[in-house]
Amino acid sequence: MAQWGKLHFAQERCLRLAGKAMQRLDMTHPGARIGIAASGGVDSWVLLHVLLLRQRILPFPVELMILHLNPGFAPENHVPLVHWARRHGVACHVEVTDFGPRAHSSENRKNSPCFYCAHLRRKRLFTLCRQYNLTHLAMGHTADDLTTTFFLNLVQTGKVYGLMPKERYFGGQLTMIRPLILVEKKLIRQAARKWNLPVWENPCPSKDDTARSRMLDAVRALCQHDPRRLTNVFQGLQRWQMEETLRSMPPTS
Repeated sequence: MAQWGKLHFAQERCLRLAGKAMQRLDMTHPGARIGIAASGGVDSWVLLHVLLLRQRILPFPVELMILHLNPGFAPENHVPLVHWARRHGVACHVEVTDFGPRAHSSENRKNSPCFYCAHLRRKRLFTLCRQYNLTHLAMGHTADDLTTTFFLNLVQTGKVYGLMPKERYFGGQLTMIRPLILVEKKLIRQAARKWNLPVWENPCPSKDDTARSRMLDAVRALCQHDPRRLTNVFQGLQRWQMEETLRSMPPTS
């Protein structure tokens, strides 16, 4: 652990589990230019810090760039992110959008505000990746997100599908990676506190009542609120998703 200095248990686990996912699935390569989707929430903050630390020990050079799309509810709440990026020497693109208000307006008649906002955000992130010639887009999805996505897809669409830790887009020109897919949210919260990361409050009016939060509550109830059972669900889905991703990768990847 000398490369990282003295770390709290949660910090070390975040780094090691992210490293395990990245190495097993070959998430990066020499000369990779990685855009990091940073929302300002705890997951993306820990993703930023983890990738910055892992950049120092990778046996080959990679470049990092922060991509922040402010949804438009609080146009100045990203200031701590800009200061952090400057302090750590990481390139940063910050853009104030109207995605949040649009998702809650009459423009969005068919989808939930979260779905519509995420759709607009992803389209813009893809455009920025092309603009900056990025090879990778790193997302802060966690083991909790994998679990809720799996059950939402199963219940709402009848399909067995989760969150691929590594996906290729546009004929392989861009690779989306999810380095925190093996990390539970409780560890991420603990690590963020120990690193004293400047996480800011989510100003979205829909943040406390989402399909994802309701589904995670349902999974906890299914597990009878037994942490051991919930961990078993997380780990079982993690193993399945990693194996599915490995099977989908071409032999030369």
